[in-house]
Amino acid sequence: MTLETLGVNHLPLFIASGWLLNLTPGPDVFYILSNGLRGGWRAGVVAAMGITAGCFVHIFAAAVGVSALITASATAFTVLKWLGAAYLVWVGIQMLRAPAPADATDSGATHAHVISASGQKSLKKVFLQGFWTNALNPKVALFFLAFLPQFITPGAPQPTLAFLLLGLLFNLNAVPINLGYALLAAWAAQRMGAVRRGMHWLERCAGALFVGFGIKLALSAKP
Repeated sequence: MTLETLGVNHLPLFIASGWLLNLTPGPDVFYILSNGLRGGWRAGVVAAMGITAGCFVHIFAAAVGVSALITASATAFTVLKWLGAAYLVWVGIQMLRAPAPADATDSGATHAHVISASGQKSLKKVFLQGFWTNALNPKVALFFLAFLPQFITPGAPQPTLAFLLLGLLFNLNAVPINLGYALLAAWAAQRMGAVRRGMHWLERCAGALFVGFGIKLALSAKP
C-alpha cells in the first residue's frame, strides 16, 4: 500500500513546504541554537531530538482526534495555551539567569569544558525541556490539523492512517534541518573561542525571545 492509494496527494509539494516551514525561526529553532551555542554539538543535537519527540505527541494526538477536541473546545485550548505560555516563559527565565561560562584562552579547552560540564543529567534536562517546549504548544497541534488535510484527498479510504503517515513524514523531514541548526550553532561556538561571554549574551537574547513567545502565546485568541 502506497501513500497515493491512501489518498495522499501532491507529495513533493508537501515535502518542500515542510522544509520551508521548518526553516522559519521560532521557539524550537531558538531553543536548538541556544543549546548548541552554549553546550556544543551534543547539547544542540539533544535539543533537536527533544523538539522532534515533542512533535510526535501532536502527530499522534491529532491522528486520534485529541487535537480536534482541543480545537473545538475553548476551555481545552485555553488550558493548554496557558500551560504552554507558562513553560515558554519559564524556559526563557532560565536562559536569562544562566551563569556566564568561565573564561578560557583556548577555544578547544573552552569547548571541552562546556561538554564535560554538561554531563548526562544536563543533556537529559536539555532533551526534556525541548520536548515540553514543543508538546505544550497548542499552535503546533492546530498547525497539523490545518496543514496536513490539504494533502489528503477528500473521501480517502483511510484518512486517519494518511494523516498519521504525513505527520511522521513531516517530522522526519524536519530532523536534518534541526540538526543543521544544532551543528551551525556548535560551529559558531567553536569559532568564537575566547569570546564566549558574547555567546552568553546571545543566550540571554534567546531567553528574552522565549519570554516574548510565551507572552504572545498567552495573549493569542483561539483560531
